Amino acid sequence: MASGTKTKSKESYKRIETILISQPKPERSVYFDLEKKWNIQIDWRPFIHVEPVTEKEYRKNRLRPDEFTVIIFTSLNSIEHFFRLCEEMRVQMSQQTKYYCLTQSIANYLQKFILYRKRKVFVGTRLIQDLESAFMKHKETEKFLLPCSNLGAKHVVKYLDEVGVDYKETMMYRTVSSDLSDLSDITYDCLVFFSPLGIKSLYENFPDFKQNETRLAIYGKATTKEVESHGLNINIAAPQPDVPSMSMAIENYLMKSNK
Repeated sequence: MASGTKTKSKESYKRIETILISQPKPERSVYFDLEKKWNIQIDWRPFIHVEPVTEKEYRKNRLRPDEFTVIIFTSLNSIEHFFRLCEEMRVQMSQQTKYYCLTQSIANYLQKFILYRKRKVFVGTRLIQDLESAFMKHKETEKFLLPCSNLGAKHVVKYLDEVGVDYKETMMYRTVSSDLSDLSDITYDCLVFFSPLGIKSLYENFPDFKQNETRLAIYGKATTKEVESHGLNINIAAPQPDVPSMSMAIENYLMKSNK
């Protein structure tokens, strides 16, 4: 991925004409308004993607989903690939199966796959600890299954170990770097990253990447840590106390760079 001369330690707010956001293009986004308002080009490209664990691979675990009475879902992907594997393995989950969902949006997505009964679905607001009362109620009588990716779910596993439930963690899909080779000769003024995996994908695709004049817009502490480990400069950061969103952080920069 091409770029220019070294970024100065003191931000000079050089004009931005092109931005690449390392995510799939959504149907609606505040970034579309930003693009029109500032007359800039914003492209979208996922730097990572999800690949399924095949039925043949999964069977090597010797774990049948229907041997468990509670399924813990931490993401939409975990639901998607859990029921995909059930279908491929011809596994019929019992109507008595309980489902623990980390958030309401995950619980809503679950309705695509099961007959939704509130007494069988337990919902948190954001953290696994939000489901503590459900774990305490059922931990002595239920067997828990935690579908996850190759990255695991460390915070969830840590909690399950702490509360002492009978559970198994099983990989049903993988999060991997996307092929970005077609971007090798393309220059963007600004790259936007929301996860450490995006940065890892950048270096897997372009091991010799040099930041030079490319501005980096970085969201979150974990992503910031990954960026700093590569010795890169962060030009636009979110969230901040007065700048909760990345779109707002980028616009604040544009107000200085593109005035």
